[in-house]
Amino acid sequence: MCGIVGYIGNQKASPILINGLIRLEYRGYDSAGISTIEKDGLSIMKDKGRVKNLYNLEGIDDLTGTIGIAHTRWATHGKPAKENSHPHMDNSKTFSVVHNGIIENYNELRKFLTENGYTFYSQTDTEVIPNLVHYYYSKDTQSDELKFLRAVQNACADLKGSYAIEIICKDYKDCMIVTRKDSPLVIGKGEDENYISSDIPAILSFTRNFYLLNDLEFAILTREAVSFYDKDLNAISKKAEVIEWNAASAEKDGYDDFMLKEIHEQPTAIRETIGAKFSETSKCEFDELNFTKEYLSGLNKIYIVACGTAMYAGLVGKNAIEKLCKITTEVDVASEFRYRDPLVDDKTLCIFISQSGETADTIAALKLCKEKGAKTLAISNVIGSSITREADYSIYTHAGPEIAVASTKAYTSQVMLITILAIYFAEVLEINTTTLNTLKKDIMELPAKIEETLKLSENIQDFSKKAYQEKDIFFLGRGIDEAVAKEGSLKLKEISYIHSESYPAGELKHGPIALIENDITVVSIMTDCKLVEKTVSNIQEVITRGAKTLVITNQDVDEKMFDLTIRIPETNPFISPILSIIPLQLFAYYISKEKGLDVDKPRNLAKSVTVE
Repeated sequence: MCGIVGYIGNQKASPILINGLIRLEYRGYDSAGISTIEKDGLSIMKDKGRVKNLYNLEGIDDLTGTIGIAHTRWATHGKPAKENSHPHMDNSKTFSVVHNGIIENYNELRKFLTENGYTFYSQTDTEVIPNLVHYYYSKDTQSDELKFLRAVQNACADLKGSYAIEIICKDYKDCMIVTRKDSPLVIGKGEDENYISSDIPAILSFTRNFYLLNDLEFAILTREAVSFYDKDLNAISKKAEVIEWNAASAEKDGYDDFMLKEIHEQPTAIRETIGAKFSETSKCEFDELNFTKEYLSGLNKIYIVACGTAMYAGLVGKNAIEKLCKITTEVDVASEFRYRDPLVDDKTLCIFISQSGETADTIAALKLCKEKGAKTLAISNVIGSSITREADYSIYTHAGPEIAVASTKAYTSQVMLITILAIYFAEVLEINTTTLNTLKKDIMELPAKIEETLKLSENIQDFSKKAYQEKDIFFLGRGIDEAVAKEGSLKLKEISYIHSESYPAGELKHGPIALIENDITVVSIMTDCKLVEKTVSNIQEVITRGAKTLVITNQDVDEKMFDLTIRIPETNPFISPILSIIPLQLFAYYISKEKGLDVDKPRNLAKSVTVE
């Protein structure tokens, strides 16, 4: 849930480290700090609050070290405070550590270390790591070049939980060690310099060549090279992968906020995700998949498992898979799925969706399904992420880096990809040929229709000025529009802190209508011609009770009934959620801006939820 950065080279490390933290601040921003190897030993500069506070620390400009590690924190153990900020040192000030993850047995380790004479100065789980490394380091009587590595290996063997760790040592002034287990970490390869980061965008401006560590692997970084070892310290080789993202993708490009930029990047993200997977006259192709008609027709059920926004993308995918493929499909939230002994076997296909590919609950659910004999398929935006390495099959959205905490282009790309996946399944099963050809044609036209939808932002901004002081806002929809209502409500909660709820429109009279009173705002989505009349009737019920109404539709309705009607382009019902969510993304964005909030970094949230 935190962000870590590292640098080793010939340049002054501190500016590079702070720059990397700024790019990772969406992962957490309760506190920040850096540690460098200076002439007189290890230096630590840290404080609570935003990364920019580091610029004001006394002595930060005097640092000259060319090796360093850095951290921006999202608090899990211990309140946001300077003493709980990373990096952490051992008692002897021999080792400095930054850590992303959760050490589940830290109380046990802390007790052990205390009994062995160590003192703790924070409430964090991380502080056990440098002291545990020191414990093993002090017990090692050998003084060879791998002593540092052996101490780290022995310490990690005692850790239970998840971690991505960077460690520097005052006795080894020309290297650092990094390792990971269930938390993200990438190594960027430069010319006589190397970089480390939780996520690729933080160091993309320095290099496009990346090494990807697997769980329980170690790397020793020097200026000139990176050496890799398995959990038993056997040397292994790795090949750097080239990441084609443009470094400018991690910048705002003139927009006020990353979220607004990413909303407007959706036409490109959808085009890239569609890619060359099909044409109007050719079948859908996934080079990564080899499902057969025999396998798919033998399935009892498909599970789509995810968290938050990704789960709502899964609801849209359920609609496509069931209607196109006639396979029973269930959508479940990962944090519940893994604890209820789900009915999964070798006749079940389990699909897992995660933008970062590092969502802890989703990864744990995937591992459970594999244990039960199911085939697993991951949908992610990050090549080489943990979920893609665990799954039997992986397919990728091509949204590019998404910096804002609230997901926009990653969500619509997920909806697009899982819809294309449903087409692929249907073609393998040899069903719905006419329906599929029409849908593929409509998909090819979708990016242009997204661009058209984005032009509606001015009206949405005006309505947001009337609604931004609301305490409660309700979202209604039927059928596939209810899935959009859920995501629209979540977006509003995430960045405006307004309480919002989504309901199936037909359920309004079964309780929620008691909450409707004069001037409350109700948002409704209507894109299904079969359900418009019934949804209009539900909206009339809230209008009668004094509600303000915002309607997103591409159907023939009487616009005079509503306070504002946003008319989106007509499109295929299977992909209408990609168009109908865009006005709701903008609605949440403009309300948050009217309230003067930090749109990109909503309170208490982080981009990649790598803890349970």
